[in-house]
Amino acid sequence: MALLPILTYPDPALRHRARPVDSIDHALRQLAADMAQTMYAAKGIGLAATQVGEARRLLVMDLSAEGDALQVMVNPQILVRDGSQISEEGCLSVPEVFETVERAERITVRFLDLDGEIQQLDLDGLLAVCVQHEIDHLDGKLFVDYLSRLKQDRLRKKADKRGREGTWL
Repeated sequence: MALLPILTYPDPALRHRARPVDSIDHALRQLAADMAQTMYAAKGIGLAATQVGEARRLLVMDLSAEGDALQVMVNPQILVRDGSQISEEGCLSVPEVFETVERAERITVRFLDLDGEIQQLDLDGLLAVCVQHEIDHLDGKLFVDYLSRLKQDRLRKKADKRGREGTWL
């Protein structure tokens, strides 16, 4: 396994829409393992393939405190969204930024597991937020897109400044 570089905002590659995975093979399983190791090392709870420069519909997440509940989703799609919740979100691609975002409270998601089996889960709370956040990445969207234009402009300026200073990006 290898640690992968995580792209950071405003890298234009984060805006690319991921393409569906055609087949689940050794290379995809290795990418998922590398993504999981990268996510754990960065102290995150989710990571989409687009965040590591791979435009494939693949995400990993683990919300457990022990790091022993890894979930891998290939070609995930949300079938049902219900309710509304507001929670604070952060992102490995937007370091040191935490903002409140409104998302569906409950979702039903369908995906393939790494054995190629179709899975469907009803999720709520933080699990629902995490899946929605990561699928947004696969669609080329970031959580900062939910913020006001003023907050987006401030984040962009902060990212540009840190990039010039070499402390972020």
